[in-house]
Amino acid sequence: MVFLFKRDRCRLACLVLSASLAFQPLAAQTLPRPAGPGTASGTNQLSNGAQTSGNTRSNSGASISATDPKPVAGSAPNLPPPPAPSDVFGMNLFSGAFARQGAAHFNPDYVLATGDSVQIRLWGAYTLDSTLVIDPQGNVFLPLVGPLRLQGVRNADLQSVVESAVRTIFRSNVSSYANLAEAQPVRVLVGGFVQRPGLYSGTSMDGLLHYLDQAGGVDPERGSFLRIHVQRGSQVRATVNLYEFLLQGTMPSVQLATGDVVFVTPRQNTVKASGLAANPMRFEFSELDHSVANLVNLAKPAANATHLRVVRNTGTVRNVEYFPLAEASAVRLKNGDEVEFTADKKPGTITVRVEGEHQSQQEYVLPYGSRLRDVLARVELNSRSDIAHLQLFRQSVKQRQKDMLATSLRSLEAALLTARSGSSEEAKLRAEEANLTLQWVDRARRIEPLGQVLIAEDPARAEILLESGDVIRIPGRDSLVLVSGEVLFPNAVAHERGLAVVDYIRRAGGYTQSADNSRIVIARLNGRFEQVTERDSGGLRVEPGDQLLVLPKVEEKQRQFWKDITQIVYQIAVSARVIVGM
Repeated sequence: MVFLFKRDRCRLACLVLSASLAFQPLAAQTLPRPAGPGTASGTNQLSNGAQTSGNTRSNSGASISATDPKPVAGSAPNLPPPPAPSDVFGMNLFSGAFARQGAAHFNPDYVLATGDSVQIRLWGAYTLDSTLVIDPQGNVFLPLVGPLRLQGVRNADLQSVVESAVRTIFRSNVSSYANLAEAQPVRVLVGGFVQRPGLYSGTSMDGLLHYLDQAGGVDPERGSFLRIHVQRGSQVRATVNLYEFLLQGTMPSVQLATGDVVFVTPRQNTVKASGLAANPMRFEFSELDHSVANLVNLAKPAANATHLRVVRNTGTVRNVEYFPLAEASAVRLKNGDEVEFTADKKPGTITVRVEGEHQSQQEYVLPYGSRLRDVLARVELNSRSDIAHLQLFRQSVKQRQKDMLATSLRSLEAALLTARSGSSEEAKLRAEEANLTLQWVDRARRIEPLGQVLIAEDPARAEILLESGDVIRIPGRDSLVLVSGEVLFPNAVAHERGLAVVDYIRRAGGYTQSADNSRIVIARLNGRFEQVTERDSGGLRVEPGDQLLVLPKVEEKQRQFWKDITQIVYQIAVSARVIVGM
């Protein structure tokens, strides 16, 4: 038994060993060599020079697509958190987009430096495929050629430099190819007035914004966007103005190396712009005293802006000045001033629509200050025009009606939600009642008032001043009476002389169970309203074109706030000629 156990263990060890040997070449074949940032070709290269196929298969048998790469954990740098919203012009640069690791790209102006990896291939009479690193002396060593100085060579000239060196030894039958495989990793100090000063990593091909973005960007309250120094030792190699990049798209090409310092200087003079402008932000200026014209170029006032309001930074006294935008070049600004662009336009003309029964056009452009008679003088009436019941609808009145209705509904909501109960049973009943009432409030809030102005009975209506957006409606001579609200069959009933209000309601099927026969609203064609009861409506005359609105009944015993609801129902009926039942 012991002998058989040892033999089985040997067999198991052999199987494990053979599996591990079979696994190693498969793993070596499925792992491509990463392409460097200067690689011109987009295909993955194997260690033996062969090209991978579109799909390879892992040990477990799952298919891995080379055209659908998956992110590798730990490959992306830790991105900074997005900055808080700021009104400082230029802070949108530091959202984390520049801090992300960019894709491999070919930069022809990149200057090779110590530590860069260069891939050189020779084929023909002599073959070579090697990745060489530029040594501290700035050279790479080519077999049979010797040291070749590449430090300071532009990336665009790399091929020609290598080819010239190879031609000095191999005059024919040997071809060469060279490209930048990987830029030198560098660590750059970011200091001054930034959000998170520190030492940040990247490559020598990364620009200034890459390191600034990693540091959280310029401090909006203390840092300058106009003067950012790139220092190497005690020497300032470049001074960058980020406004030139934001407004003109120009950025100086500064190649950074390990130990370089990006220093953000203190903020200079600022002026805040607001109002009608494409860029209502806080801008920085290097001059202590400058013209508003400089601010206009940055803030980009809207086309309808005509004036500017300047709030001076004069200490404890607040001084305000007002200038036409055309005189902006003569207005001087100082540090801390605030400028608001406004539209100060006097009304010149108004537009009025005339609808209904007439033979003329519907849209009229009139001088500001025109009256109703000025429009009626241009309108040609026809045989069906009922000028005696002229109607006027105004946007400002509609908005006031809507505001008053919203105020009443808010008061009702507050009363419903703050009502007290004496017991748990009463609280439950009130909660159910409040829920139903709040649903009714939501329906009532969606009602749009008409904004009608009662002018038909005004003897001086011809002198009414018109507003822009007014709608004048000339009704036609009508022979119908509309019956709506809490009736069985809301309908239009033919007008008959001598019929009372109750007669028209009976012809519409009579009252519903929810009707309040003591509250009937008569909406006259000219905009006037009358509230009557069934008992008092016998001697009331119904005119052609009238509308009879039967209001719903609100149970006083069941509804705690029945008075408020009744008032709102009547308010909706008058302003919108609509009945909203419970």
